[in-house]
Parts: sequence; C-alpha cells; structure tokens
Amino acid sequence: MARRLYTLFFFFCLPLILLRLLYRAIKAPAYARRWAERFALGGDVRRGGIWVHAVSVGESIAAAPMVRELLERYPQLPITITCMTPTGSEQIRKLFGGQVGHAYLPYDLPWLQRRLLRRLQPKVGIIMETELWPNLVAEAKRAHVPLVLANARLSARSARGYQRVGALVRPMFSALDWVAVQSQAEALRFVELGVAREHMQVTGSIKFDFRPDPAQVQQARELRARWGSERPVWIAASTHAGEDEQVLRAHRRVLEALPDALLILVPRHPERFDSVARQVSEAGFGMVRRSRGALPAADQQVLVGDTMGELVFLYACADLAFVGGSLVPNGGHNYLEPAALGLPVLSGPHRFNFTEISELLEGAGALQVVDDETALAVAVQDWLQQDTARQRAGQAGQAVVADNQGALERLLEGIARLLS
Repeated sequence: MARRLYTLFFFFCLPLILLRLLYRAIKAPAYARRWAERFALGGDVRRGGIWVHAVSVGESIAAAPMVRELLERYPQLPITITCMTPTGSEQIRKLFGGQVGHAYLPYDLPWLQRRLLRRLQPKVGIIMETELWPNLVAEAKRAHVPLVLANARLSARSARGYQRVGALVRPMFSALDWVAVQSQAEALRFVELGVAREHMQVTGSIKFDFRPDPAQVQQARELRARWGSERPVWIAASTHAGEDEQVLRAHRRVLEALPDALLILVPRHPERFDSVARQVSEAGFGMVRRSRGALPAADQQVLVGDTMGELVFLYACADLAFVGGSLVPNGGHNYLEPAALGLPVLSGPHRFNFTEISELLEGAGALQVVDDETALAVAVQDWLQQDTARQRAGQAGQAVVADNQGALERLLEGIARLLS
C-alpha cells in the first residue's frame, strides 16, 4: 500500500519534476537533452549483461575501478551504466567511451522501470552507494534480477530520514540480494532498516582502492614547476554555493602571510563555473581559468578549476587540500583522493557523508577539521609554512589509504557469486 501511494504521489508530481528539469536547463543546458531516456526510451542499452547505476560524478568515479575489473573478468558480458545527471553522464563517457552502454535512469514509476529492465535483461544489477528507489527495487525483484548495493554507505542522518518512511523503504531494503557496506556502524543502520544480516558484508570502501595514475602525477608536477616551484599552492575542491566566498576570504588572509600563495578553486557543479569566476573577479583577485589553458602569473592569486575530469590532476598540483561541501551542511566529499596523493586534508565541520573515513584520517593526523573561514585561513597558513609537518601528515594519509585497501576485491567476489 505504501508503495502504491508513493507511485501515485510521484505520478502527480511529474509535471513539477519536469518543470524543475526545465529550470535546471536554464543554467545547465544539458538537462534539456535526452529526455526520452528519463522515460526508458533510447540510450545505449546493452542487453543480457551487467547493469551498474551510479547517480552522478562522484559515484561514477568510485565505480570506475570496479567497472574496469568487470570488463576484464567478464569480457563476454556487456556492461550498461545508468546515471541521473549530465555531469555524471559526461564523466562516464570520459572514463569508458564506447566500452560500456550508457543511459539515464528513468523516473521511478513502475512501468518505466519495467521497460528499462525488459530492455536490459541484466544478469545482475549493481547500485552504487545508496541510490535506491522503491519501484526500481520492486521491479528488479519482480524480474528476478539480483541487486547488489555496492560501496554502501548510510549516515545516521540519512538513516533517521528513512525511518520516518519505514513502511515504504523497509520492503525496499529487505529485497536487496547483497549489500557490500563500508563500515560496521553503517551495517547496523542497514539492519535496522530491514536488510537481512546474511545478505550483507562489511567490505570497506572501494574508494580506498583508488591509485593515482603515475603519468598524471608526473604531468601535474611538470605543470606545477612552470608556475614556480617555490610558490605555495592550496586547493579548495568540490565547493558549494555559500562556501566559495568563505574560501576566498580565507585566501585573502593567507595572502597577508604568504603574498605569493595560489588558490586552486574547483566548484563542485559545472553550471557554477561562470558565476564562481565572476565572484573571484569581483572580489578583486587576479584570476586565470583552467579551461583557457594559460598559466597563473605572479600577480594572479586564484586558478579557477572550470574543467571536468581534472580534479585528481589539480589535487596533484597542490601542497594541501580543503575538501568542500563541509563548511556548508552538505556532508563533505571524498577525502581519500587528496590523501592518496600525500596531501594533508582540511575539512569543515559538516562531514556526515564520510564520517568514518574522515575520522580515520583525523586520528592518523592526516586531516584537520576547521569550523569556519578564520580557522581555515590559520590552518592553511600553518601547513604551507611547515614543510616537514605537512609531509608527515601527507604520509600518514597515504598509510591510512594503503592499510584499508582490499574492498574492491571483496566486492568483486560477492558479485561473482551472484553471476555464477
């Protein structure tokens, strides 16, 4: 009954959802394209293989090592990856090109999910992290498609939200065939929401299995040398609205102590690239945009990272990293990429999406939490002025990453059991 009411509500809200899509298309024109796929029509859907759903950019990047292994281990099985956002779609195409099929996931109405599954006829479905939809899961169960929730995470805050609609989501969670969860604390939250203990394994986070590309790191070092090897550089990555201005004010304070410091500012969403660049210019900073290909001059204090797919490369150009989505209550982003590159990591207080990972890094001395822009400025100054301490913190972060690797292999073993 709860799912029927949900479906009815979703159906009547569909005009509003489409209006919101049009509104988003004003800022990001890509939202106006490929609408048919949101109704399970069109797209490059490859039948009879492995289906992976990665909602957006972060999940696509996290899924990439798994997908590459699946391509190698099961060359006879085609892979189709679905997502929800244009940026996620662009990331999938950059990562895999024509190696995989790709389409948007349709809206969560039962007849649309049924149509997609009829077209896919997958041997297994792999959903990254916690991108679950009641009708999607119910229709997969009806079609006898085994579902894996991979690299699953569930913050205490999200768990409380699910509990408020328990009648709707408990059947959804209980229908999952296998959950590869990141931590024991999250496993307990999944159990409370209906996942059977025997259908779950604490595998750790596959984000620990991230390994920087040595060629890309070398290219970053060469570019950094062209900026001036003695110039201190810090990066504020995956920033959100309301956060950029705090970062810029912090950078102004950093410049008082280190006049030649360079900030690499990378907004999370590409539709904000232009507005953030204007914001930097209006704040009075000398600025260069990465998309223009020019080098930052000595009198330019900010490099705006306005390209897609280059975040790891830009991390490798910096001495330390602030990870955004954490000075505003968004929950933070992936702390492991800068840590794997040997960068000390700074985070705001809002890190509920990555609590366990951030606490591991913090406990090792590789991550420092700052409460506001003033504390951010002080921390950046301290790290940039203390080479030995900065290197020690970076090495501690790399050790945490190395010590927790292996989740990918455990995940692949579980998928293999369902494919056998």
